[in-house]
Amino acid sequence: MSKYKQSIFTGAATAVITPFKEGKIDKESFGKIIEDQIKGGIDAIVVAGTTGEAATLTHEEHMDCMKYVVDTVAGRVPVIAGTGSNDTAYGIELSQYACEIGADALLLVTPYYNKATPKGLIKNFLETADKTTKPIILYNVPSRTGCNITLPVYRELAKHERIVAVKEASGNMSAIAELIAECGDYLDVYSGNDDQIVPIMSLGGKGVISVLSNLLPKETHDMAQFCLENRYTEAAKLQLEYLKLINALFCEVNPVPVKTAMAELGWCDIEMRLPLCEMEDANKAKLLAAMKAHGLL
Repeated sequence: MSKYKQSIFTGAATAVITPFKEGKIDKESFGKIIEDQIKGGIDAIVVAGTTGEAATLTHEEHMDCMKYVVDTVAGRVPVIAGTGSNDTAYGIELSQYACEIGADALLLVTPYYNKATPKGLIKNFLETADKTTKPIILYNVPSRTGCNITLPVYRELAKHERIVAVKEASGNMSAIAELIAECGDYLDVYSGNDDQIVPIMSLGGKGVISVLSNLLPKETHDMAQFCLENRYTEAAKLQLEYLKLINALFCEVNPVPVKTAMAELGWCDIEMRLPLCEMEDANKAKLLAAMKAHGLL
């Protein structure tokens, strides 16, 4: 928990895939995946994020996904709805709907393609925070959006009572350390990269929003929980044990490998929407080998 704001969750949240079947959302598979996540001890679920292929969901599908997950989870763990957009007005529309249906928090990515200046970023996030009612996690992933949240922007946004956390996927450990040092009393920091769970939590991060946990909810939860209990030797052992699998899950653009892996395990069809497509053979072989090494296949 940050010093002045209530935490949304601590530990591991799954950025859950969106299963498709014949071009439509496969709710039967979706429900089974969600139940497996909760059974595995996951601490929260993120719906309609990057891993959920939100960029190719229609408006109706995006709303349907969020409501389905909220209704299925039924309060057992927090549900965080991905509602960010490169169009602030549209992002607010999605965010207001997520608040109405009972999502516990919002995940707001930086405005991709438009990018925005620091002033524009601040105005974008504050406008959304002022027009919604649920706590907000900022999502910094410059490799995908072309836009980085800098420390001065974080300082300004941390002043808002509903901007409570950050998913940091910049990979810049020095910048993340500065963020926690200067804003950690006002913003919870979650790792947005599975290979940096333990390093970020050792600096004071509160958990991870994970891709790995689609496959391994219990193990990802345990890694984060060990950190929360200051059992860093055990946490580091898990971080290193799963490093090759984590790397394999990102050998092509997310969520292509994780969706391929979930399909191999029988959780869903291998169905993605263009421009995402099936893996290259060499990369798929690397992924399957890593899964076999951990007894998943």
